[in-house]
Amino acid sequence: MRHEDFPPPTPRHGPVLAAAALAGVCLTAAGCAGDGGQDPGAGPESASRSAASTPSPRPSSAPAATPSTGPTSAKPAPQGPLTGRTVVIDPGHNPGNRDHTREINSQVDIGTGHKECDTTGTATDAGYAEARFTLDVSRRLRTLLEEKGAKVVLTQDGDRPYGPCVDERARIGNKERADAVVSVHADGSATGNRGFHVILPAAVNGDGADTAKIVAPSRELGVRIAGNFVRVTGSAPSNYIGDNTGLDTRNDLGGLNLSTVPKVFIECGNMRDPKDAALLTSSGWRQKAALGIAEGVGSYLKR
Repeated sequence: MRHEDFPPPTPRHGPVLAAAALAGVCLTAAGCAGDGGQDPGAGPESASRSAASTPSPRPSSAPAATPSTGPTSAKPAPQGPLTGRTVVIDPGHNPGNRDHTREINSQVDIGTGHKECDTTGTATDAGYAEARFTLDVSRRLRTLLEEKGAKVVLTQDGDRPYGPCVDERARIGNKERADAVVSVHADGSATGNRGFHVILPAAVNGDGADTAKIVAPSRELGVRIAGNFVRVTGSAPSNYIGDNTGLDTRNDLGGLNLSTVPKVFIECGNMRDPKDAALLTSSGWRQKAALGIAEGVGSYLKR
């Protein structure tokens, strides 16, 4: 969704050329190809293999009565090209946030100031919540990465009543000493604004935040995810953020500011645009989105 409310965007043109350029990343980067509602419109801490071979995502569970004691880790992964690597997947928001407004509105330190613990996320006009989307794609992504041997940890798996707060999301990746962290989101911009973009950490130093060591590797991770996302999903880079590059750099997101390991956010599309919403609500497309992200992560980890 929209990360802390983007200012009104200025539409830009040329997404087809940008998509081709990003897809070219997979042709030039070694090992890239084939590696393997806050109410709608409001903004949080940010603001699907083919359908025929889609593995069934793990069933959603209702939020527990009390917070879980930590992130969720899957069963031991099989041996594969990513054996020995740890990936943290951060499903943006939480389906239970809507029922815990007081808790998620509490302020937390994001390294450059203070913001809400979390938000509910956006939704399509038909009511499909971003939190449902992010959890579904994250579970699919977990399956794909585990099949390649990676240890995968989710910051939440629908197993806690709300959150975690954005600062805790960062700490989970840090504690796991993750080789890569991906925060999965969908945007909540205006109709006509389409496409995906990957958010990269800016250079931040002070007040408990220091991203100096992760800016370069996070950018490499983001570029590889963007290139693979174009190739696998066929989606074009955002026509309203990132100058058609599919990349955007931010210094106001606690999940990035407080990270000490390579981390990016991906806004998979705009839930408030009917054409993008049709993709985001498609199970087959969500599988392609997960595969595009997985191959980007795999390419980065095998470089």
